[in-house]
Amino acid sequence: MEISIIQAILVFVVAFIMGIDQFSFLESLYQPIVTCPIIGAILGNFELGVVVGGAYQLIQIGSMPIGGAQPPNAILGGIMATIFAVSLNMEATADGVGAALGLAIPFAVFGQYAVTLTFTFMSGMMAKADQYAAEANVKGIRNLNFLEMGVLGCLFGVLAVAGLYGGSALGETLQQFSYDFSWVMAGLDAAGGAMKFVGFAILMKVMMSREMWGFLLAGFVMALVCSANATTSGATLILCAFVGVAIAIYDFSTQTKIKQNAGAGAGYVGGDQDGI
Repeated sequence: MEISIIQAILVFVVAFIMGIDQFSFLESLYQPIVTCPIIGAILGNFELGVVVGGAYQLIQIGSMPIGGAQPPNAILGGIMATIFAVSLNMEATADGVGAALGLAIPFAVFGQYAVTLTFTFMSGMMAKADQYAAEANVKGIRNLNFLEMGVLGCLFGVLAVAGLYGGSALGETLQQFSYDFSWVMAGLDAAGGAMKFVGFAILMKVMMSREMWGFLLAGFVMALVCSANATTSGATLILCAFVGVAIAIYDFSTQTKIKQNAGAGAGYVGGDQDGI
């Protein structure tokens, strides 16, 4: 398939915007169901882009970053799956779409590494961000955010355009690169795996109060018990979520009654009307 310079520029722009949207805009434009039809339209086959986007979206439903740990990237995976499907004239069938998704896996994995590298690079800037915050330097913090957006967007755009021109040959090269330099990839995997623990630790430091530790330990025990039981292991997260919702509803009801009673009692003694 002949690729014009206009098509290459448009693919770069789409990948650039979607890469920023995934972590900054948060408008869900990066989802395959949105990205793939756009790429399909750029390459002249909107219908195939819709089919590939729908299929890839089903894969990504259960794939999300947890505490900073990155799964194979949905943006590059979806873009490259659409490029392969259109360039190889695949039919909009399960077999054709499945083959395109398989060819796109190396790019999705390298998209994951691109995100991890960007986060690693930007982690060194956090001390500078703290300094800017202490100085009330809004412009400095803004520029740091623009830097992160630019780096990540450019990485995605370059990989997408390289895949557009290189196709399956580049995919095989990337896969071979991951084998030849497995120690680098192992380091990135370890860094990505550690990020989820760091992310949860940061959240707990900000959100956890002394009276909540009991719920945390109880939830940890419940997750272990449910996952160890064959009949409940597949629904561990759902069961823990339902228990958490039940506790939240009970706590909300209790706190509401306490405030109402406090307000009623305060009314008898001439206190404030808001119950404080």
